[in-house]
Amino acid sequence: MAASTHTVTNQAPPLVGYDVFMTDPVLTEAVERHLAPELLAEVREDLVVLGQAAGSAQVREWGERANTDPPRLRTHDRYGHRIDEVDFDPAWHRLLGKSVGAGLTDAWGRPGGHVRRAAGFLVMSQAEAGHGCPLSMTHAAVPALRAEPELAEVWEPAATSHVYERELRPVAEKPGVLLGMAMTEKQGGSDVRANTTEARPLTADGEYVLTGHKWFCSAPMSDAFLVLAQAPAGLTCFLVPRVLADGSRNAFAIQRLKDKLGNRSNASVEVEFDGTTWARRVGEEGRGLRTIMGMVAATRLDCVLGSAALMRQAVAQAVHHCAYREAFGGPLIEKPLMRNVLADLALESEAATVLGMRLAAAYDADTPQERALLRIALPAAKYWVTKRCTPMVAEALECLGGNGYVEESGMPRLLRESPLNSVWEGSGNVQALDVVRALRTEPAALDAFLREVGAARGADHRLDRAIRGLLVELADLDGIEARARRLAERLALVLQGALLVRWAPPEVADAFCAARLGGDGGAAFGTLPHTLDLGALVERARVEVRGD
Repeated sequence: MAASTHTVTNQAPPLVGYDVFMTDPVLTEAVERHLAPELLAEVREDLVVLGQAAGSAQVREWGERANTDPPRLRTHDRYGHRIDEVDFDPAWHRLLGKSVGAGLTDAWGRPGGHVRRAAGFLVMSQAEAGHGCPLSMTHAAVPALRAEPELAEVWEPAATSHVYERELRPVAEKPGVLLGMAMTEKQGGSDVRANTTEARPLTADGEYVLTGHKWFCSAPMSDAFLVLAQAPAGLTCFLVPRVLADGSRNAFAIQRLKDKLGNRSNASVEVEFDGTTWARRVGEEGRGLRTIMGMVAATRLDCVLGSAALMRQAVAQAVHHCAYREAFGGPLIEKPLMRNVLADLALESEAATVLGMRLAAAYDADTPQERALLRIALPAAKYWVTKRCTPMVAEALECLGGNGYVEESGMPRLLRESPLNSVWEGSGNVQALDVVRALRTEPAALDAFLREVGAARGADHRLDRAIRGLLVELADLDGIEARARRLAERLALVLQGALLVRWAPPEVADAFCAARLGGDGGAAFGTLPHTLDLGALVERARVEVRGD
């Protein structure tokens, strides 16, 4: 055995064994702010249990295993029968069991359901992001199902159940189900009106068979999928179950798994419908986009929340490392330039979390004004927060130096995951153009937005100036399509600034307004004005682990 040549020193301990919820003041404050007082004790208790699980060594190990042992496709069984199944590491199922059991598919039917679910989604996505995909789609399918009350009566209770069961069986025999979505095709991508999958009506009312393909279908072992296809009256939404009522398998031929940049724990596939694939219509024929848009909007919010979770985990890891790592005569966290970087990362993370939780609260309120606010704020938030995620996570990785570039640190997995939410449910251009569409067709949306940011007017001159500048930009609609990205960015930044001015500590609001609205910051992270209280921002983002 080789002799020891040195003693290992000056290494940060693993960030593990902590409560992901209670060590995040931004998230705990948002839950307290947006929930009715009579719900707080119960919800806080549930989130503490989930937060302790998400920060535990066991659940973190599940996340690692689900990614290092990715899904595998089995097209046939040993006898040659077509089965089209995807095998997952047991860790994947344990993660889903934990999250479904915590109610992360159950928001629509209980008080404060969206806020409590959003907080839980933020917590568990920090342990492992990939399993958030089936959670998100199952949660988001509920408003689409309600377009067909008979279907909702059967599928909604199972979708919102707190029981996860992996086996494929008829819905009537399962205590809980997962739901997915298959919209895009090779030739159309985001332009789903170009879809060619054909739906042929059968004799029974509402029943069809499908012929065609889907280029992206995530979580293929879900129990059913919402699918868009061309019916006689036009593009229509359908429910396609994996197992039919008689226990036989529906025709759902998986062609291959996608070899993805990140999100490797979650299977994404290409699927074919062979002309015998049974489907049940959801909503009216020819109104498929209208039917499914409720699902799309809800998954867009989860894109914001998922990116906020990645940001929070990245900054927590960076601050934790720098608190222990010493260089040039002292802890990195005390070095002025590193403190500036960490403070800037913390600022971006806080703004993302505050915005995501505010939008979740709008779902719970469900008033005309809140629905109008979501119509414009949601695509703007999805555009901006998901765009900021990748550079932010990359900067956090750099805070760990070479250690951050090594797989064992967990940072490369965060970085690979970071572009996903910007692509999922419509990439940047789709979101920006949706903002323009809302401005052109729904005046109530802009009114609701201006009311929301107007609640903070007069509290910070930089925010006031940014609101005035936004109004000037909105007054000129010439060439608006080419300016759509700039407009979505400004809407998101002004809204984030207004929320932070109202609710965040003064040092956080001051830093955001200076750097993001006042122009007193550079293009890279770590360029905040040195006169700000940077230490307070960093300490607010620091995770205290038991034994520290």
